[in-house]
Amino acid sequence: MHPNCEAVNDILQAAGLSGRVRMLDEAVSTARAAAAHLACPVGAIANSLIFATNGGVPLLIMTSGAHRVNTIKVGEQLGAELRRASAEFVREHTGKSIGGVAPVGHPKPIRTIVDLALADFDELWAAGGIPHAVFPLTYGELLTLTGGTEADVD
Repeated sequence: MHPNCEAVNDILQAAGLSGRVRMLDEAVSTARAAAAHLACPVGAIANSLIFATNGGVPLLIMTSGAHRVNTIKVGEQLGAELRRASAEFVREHTGKSIGGVAPVGHPKPIRTIVDLALADFDELWAAGGIPHAVFPLTYGELLTLTGGTEADVD
């Protein structure tokens, strides 16, 4: 298993969660691809999206795969300007490539916003550290693991 996936599994185990990273036969770097592969609603895919805020500070938004982040709305809520991060910025701050960013296991803690729309699903799926890996968890577990703040992001 890839070291990023092992790190995520270690965090899940330390948190006392039963879910573990599952390796998939193919990369699922979009919410639609992940949902199709997992046979779940696209809204149950918890996308890990990294944004750059004022001063180049990273922000992780865990959003439902069913919609896009309204960067103006979220920026106004936070009092910051949000820009979609470059692939280099994402790797620098998460240690992972776009399409495989897990909600946990980053080199340093990243402020996290969790989309309220994810609460509509009993089971969520998040990236496990590489585009070929996912893991299951609940909305409450996602909030606890990330220390995230709930918000309407669409």
